[in-house]
Amino acid sequence: MLGNKWWRVATGLILFGISFGYVEASVVVYLRAVYDPIRQRLRPDRPAGELFPLISVDQITNAAPDKSWLLGVEIAREAATMIMLMSVALAASGGRSLWLPSFAIAFGTWDLFFYVFLKVLLHWPASIMTWDILFLIPVPWAAPVLAPSIVSMTIIGAGLLALSRPIRMLPAHWVAMTLGGALILMSFTWDYRNLMAGGLPQPFAWSLFGAGELAGVAAFLHAHRSSKA
Repeated sequence: MLGNKWWRVATGLILFGISFGYVEASVVVYLRAVYDPIRQRLRPDRPAGELFPLISVDQITNAAPDKSWLLGVEIAREAATMIMLMSVALAASGGRSLWLPSFAIAFGTWDLFFYVFLKVLLHWPASIMTWDILFLIPVPWAAPVLAPSIVSMTIIGAGLLALSRPIRMLPAHWVAMTLGGALILMSFTWDYRNLMAGGLPQPFAWSLFGAGELAGVAAFLHAHRSSKA
C-alpha cells in the first residue's frame, strides 16, 4: 500500500482487534458466571478460576442439564469469531493479496488484547504461564498464555511489514511457513485426548512450538529481505 493508506488500514485493524478483544473477554465473564458454580460443585478441590480438568459434556448434562446446550452455542460462536476476523480483513484489504497480512493484524491484536482485558476484568491469568483453552474446534487447543501471546505478537509484526510494502513469497517460503504453523498447531493440540478424558495438562511441547515459530519467522524474514533486492 502506497502513502499513508497502509497506516490508516493498519490503525483500523488494530482498533477493531482491541475492541473485539474486549467483546471476547466480556463473553468469558458471562461464561464464568454460568460455569464456575458447576465446576465448583464437580471439582471442589480445584482453585477458583482453574480451567483444568475440563468438565465433560456428560458431567454438564448430569449436573446442569439446562446448561448443556450452551456448549454448541460456544462452538458456533468460535466459528463466527473467525468469520468476523476474516471478513474485516477482506474489507480492509480490498480483496487483494493483502488479505492475509490484514487478517494477521486483526487476529493477533484481538487475541493479545483478549488476555489484557481478561486480566483487567477477572484478574486472570495469574501469570503468563497459566494454562488456557485456546479453541474447541475441531478438538481442544491448550497452552500456557505465553505461547499464543508470542504467536500474536509475531503475526502482528509480520502483518504490518507485509502491509507496508510488497513481499515476494516464493513456494519455498510458503512451505516453510505452513510447516511452522502446523508445528505450532501440533504443540497446542497433541495432548487433546488426555484433556478430553479429564486429565491435567501435560508439560507443554515448547520444543515443537519453538521449531514452528523459528521456521515461520525465518521463512518470512528471508522473503522480506529478498524482496528488497
